[in-house]
Amino acid sequence: MSKTSSLPSLDRLPPPARAAFLLDFDGTLVDIAPTPESVVVAPGLRDTLRRLRDKCGNALAVISGRPIEQIDHFLPDVPYAVAGEHGIAIRHAPGQPVERAALPPVPQAWMDEAEKLAASHPGVRIEHKKAGLVLHYRGAPDAGPALGQIADEWVKATNGAFHVQAAKMAWEIRPAGIDKGHAVEAVMQGAPFAGRLPIFVGDDVTDEDGMREAVRLGGVGFRIPNDFPDPAAFRAWLAGLAQGGDGAWGG
Repeated sequence: MSKTSSLPSLDRLPPPARAAFLLDFDGTLVDIAPTPESVVVAPGLRDTLRRLRDKCGNALAVISGRPIEQIDHFLPDVPYAVAGEHGIAIRHAPGQPVERAALPPVPQAWMDEAEKLAASHPGVRIEHKKAGLVLHYRGAPDAGPALGQIADEWVKATNGAFHVQAAKMAWEIRPAGIDKGHAVEAVMQGAPFAGRLPIFVGDDVTDEDGMREAVRLGGVGFRIPNDFPDPAAFRAWLAGLAQGGDGAWGG
């Protein structure tokens, strides 16, 4: 069972009328799974997020490394705004078009070599994205260092156009200058987020940019397991907020 005694105090949060929630998905709202497709949305999570969104005047967003369509699959009609691919794609409101950053093309040679790497390292999985790719080695931990070295060699030839981001049992190659901090800044500029204080929660190295940006904007950043022992504890904490908690938040 998750520990709850050391969860963040509610007095660290802005009141609902001034709060905006910007939440990571994998490892934060849902438990990490062996593959991106096998994650499970816990019973009651969608209802919790809808109640929290209502309480905060719609200012609830998901900021994920996944494509937006995957967030729509797992959380249909739940977040008001969604930033996918670490901020490369952003939909600011339900029904609005997705805005995509102008990005350099991913070299086809990387794609071809990545597939050969996966074939020669059983357990390695390649995730193709519109603006990069991810080398997952959860199924082949010993391959991690070699894959990281190969990824570094690829991006060195791009003169700074791409960089390698370490993630949980993965190396992600993506365009430079676009990260979750960029996503937080962009989402917070539009209604109903503008003028509110962001509460960003994540679990990975890739979330640290979002945490820093939230703090820069006057809000707070929380990280699993530093502030919450695991996603289950975070979900329980969110449910308490959505239901009014102990009266210390939202009253």
